[in-house]
Amino acid sequence: MAITFAIIKERKNPPDRRVVFSPQKCQEVRQTFPEAKIIAEASDIRIFPDEAYREAGFEVKEDVSEATVMLGVKEVPVDALIPGKKYFFFSHTIKEQPYNRKLLKAILDKKIELYDHETIINRNGRRLIGFGRYAGLVGAYNGFRALGLRDGLFELPKVETLADLDAVKAELDKITLPQQLRIILSGTGKVAMGAKEILDHLKIKEVTDAVYLTSSFSEPVYCLIDVMEYNRRKDGKAGDKYEFYKDPSGYESNFMPYAKVSDVFIAGHFYGSGAPFLFTREDARHPDFNINLVADISCDVDGPVASTLRASTIAEPFYGYDPSTETETAFNTPGAITVMAVDNLPCELPKDASEGFGDMFLEQVIPAFFNDDREGILERARMTTHQGTLTERYAYLQDYVDGKN
Repeated sequence: MAITFAIIKERKNPPDRRVVFSPQKCQEVRQTFPEAKIIAEASDIRIFPDEAYREAGFEVKEDVSEATVMLGVKEVPVDALIPGKKYFFFSHTIKEQPYNRKLLKAILDKKIELYDHETIINRNGRRLIGFGRYAGLVGAYNGFRALGLRDGLFELPKVETLADLDAVKAELDKITLPQQLRIILSGTGKVAMGAKEILDHLKIKEVTDAVYLTSSFSEPVYCLIDVMEYNRRKDGKAGDKYEFYKDPSGYESNFMPYAKVSDVFIAGHFYGSGAPFLFTREDARHPDFNINLVADISCDVDGPVASTLRASTIAEPFYGYDPSTETETAFNTPGAITVMAVDNLPCELPKDASEGFGDMFLEQVIPAFFNDDREGILERARMTTHQGTLTERYAYLQDYVDGKN
């Protein structure tokens, strides 16, 4: 059965240049699934220009309403939603985000089938697609850029001025890091692995937590920690990661030993609701708290990382956190913690991020349209139906849609 997919124009402001499929990836889709037809909506901001899609053999149109499936990245404005279609984009509604309640309500009113990229998971609940690796890559780079600017060590250009990931790594090859630099990196998912890729490219030595906490070093080092390193059971018994995920209430933060011996913290973890904060405002005031730069890629505002007062922007990525007053200050203020908390980091590397995302989307999602959804990918991801109702898995959002919470 032939299915028409549309690469839709990104309309959110500030503009996002990323796309689900590059022209080359569109060709791969067509070669792998001849029943798939792809058209592109005309766009003046996409990282791949309209002409590139035309040259690859795809129609570019102002009106893509002939398509059945609409493929986008960011939220689609309510007035641009076409009734009765299937839409893929990051809706930012599954955590009941107040600012997008009207969007989900409009999707239901227009009887649209919504598939949020975040809801594309395997049978074990693991996310299959996303931009996490690129958030980690750019976030770690930005952390070093902040360090160089603040301490007058070196000047790295903004990622958005560079052509691609190879150019990013080439800039890192030019810098020299302080010999005593100690870095803690939290998380083990795609975000943390993206950040680790930057640390490893810089040839920073990785050490275990036991060595990191008890040794002195004459070269830059980093330590990667997971939830069972920076949390511990309150009763002193051995912790269990899966027990923690189910119910973190019996745990408390164990981050302070790392904070006492670290200069830089790269936050690449996933923070679950109800989990202990990694460090509080009180912790940041402690005389032994040594961290003076936080690259908060996870960017949970006013949450588990006390210095993250707000998300920063690609235009102005850095600010300072004054632990004594618990207020924002200039990023290079003496005694302040320098903060990088950009919440749309992959936008700085749109070409690589789009190509990586397209690889995952072709592998994990497109086959489901042509094999009767054998793995249940679409069934699990579908949030709303053509009847204008929430699916059973997402029925918990009804009070959110009705404005009752």
